[in-house]
Amino acid sequence: MSTRRSLPVLILVSCLLLAGPLTAQTQAGSKVFPGESWERIEKPESVGYSSARLEALRGWLKSLDTTAMVVVVGGRSLFEYGDLSHLSYLASVRKSVLAMLYGKYVEQGKIQLDKTLGDIGFTDEGDLLPIEKRATIEHLITARSGIYHPASNPGDDTSSAPPRGSQRPGTYYLYNNWDFNAAGAVFEKLTGRDIYDALETDLARPIGMQDFDRSRQQKSGDPKRSMHLAYHMWLSTRDMARIGLLMLREGNWNGRQVVSKEWAKRITSLVTPFREMNPPYQRSLGMPWRWGYGYMWWVWDAPNSQGPFVGAYTGMGAGGQFITVIPQADMVLAHKVDMQQPLPAGAAKRTRTVTGGQYNAIVAMLHACYCGSNCP
Repeated sequence: MSTRRSLPVLILVSCLLLAGPLTAQTQAGSKVFPGESWERIEKPESVGYSSARLEALRGWLKSLDTTAMVVVVGGRSLFEYGDLSHLSYLASVRKSVLAMLYGKYVEQGKIQLDKTLGDIGFTDEGDLLPIEKRATIEHLITARSGIYHPASNPGDDTSSAPPRGSQRPGTYYLYNNWDFNAAGAVFEKLTGRDIYDALETDLARPIGMQDFDRSRQQKSGDPKRSMHLAYHMWLSTRDMARIGLLMLREGNWNGRQVVSKEWAKRITSLVTPFREMNPPYQRSLGMPWRWGYGYMWWVWDAPNSQGPFVGAYTGMGAGGQFITVIPQADMVLAHKVDMQQPLPAGAAKRTRTVTGGQYNAIVAMLHACYCGSNCP
């Protein structure tokens, strides 16, 4: 998705989260995971949240295009809205999922992040420039390749890209779908596996996704612009929450290390700080509450600030798709909008979406639901 639309959303959210004590924690040493289904917190006050306020949040969601949302605290479902089993388009959250899939094959040596595109014989329509072939696989998955070849699909910041060949690989960040789609193609080339097969065997099955449907996953894009298509994904909200909980638990799922702890930390560690974001207008937004970029995850970057958002990271996609992990609160938020879902009869023709301001209000209200030990 375009950072022009998405980055301000979470900057505003982070401001609200920093304003108060959204820090509910599970008991020391307890790690709860869902089995075939999610365990629910029957009394929100038992973990410091107001039932009455959560119901007010539900009322706000009913006025929006939110398809479904679940809030997980301590590995259990605190709040649910909508049909959590409904499968819909993940948009750019697909990139954060791919980052997770990379780990196993990096550690096996099948993917060597320091290999250049020239080393592995990787190209595209019309070929790549000599300087572009010096970009490494790591540059692709951190959006720092310096390659501004047209992508097969829209939804990024390439309209603000510098001229091709003007940036040395590794020196310039730009949210660029060519990088992300190429990262998918590189994954398949070097592992010999289809992305969706890996998604099923390496992630969906190990964490017990309830709704995963291999047949729903399909690539799309214009092959005349780029031979590397976008690897779009369709998941349910409750399965998105499983992904978030896996990351919150540093890649461990009920005793099984599905993603190595080292890789889970690496992909959610800051690579591009806020001050290096491009286009340049990105650097002036939201200071001092700021987001940077890691390995296809957005990473909290406010080193001089304290509060529950320290250590947070998120996957985000166009239209209102989010997997947000807040370790300080032992919390995962999964939010979905099915942009293809029909509008109510008589409604003006438009695409369903939850805007930045609306998502900001959702998280603000969730923050206001926290009452700690003073719940009525």
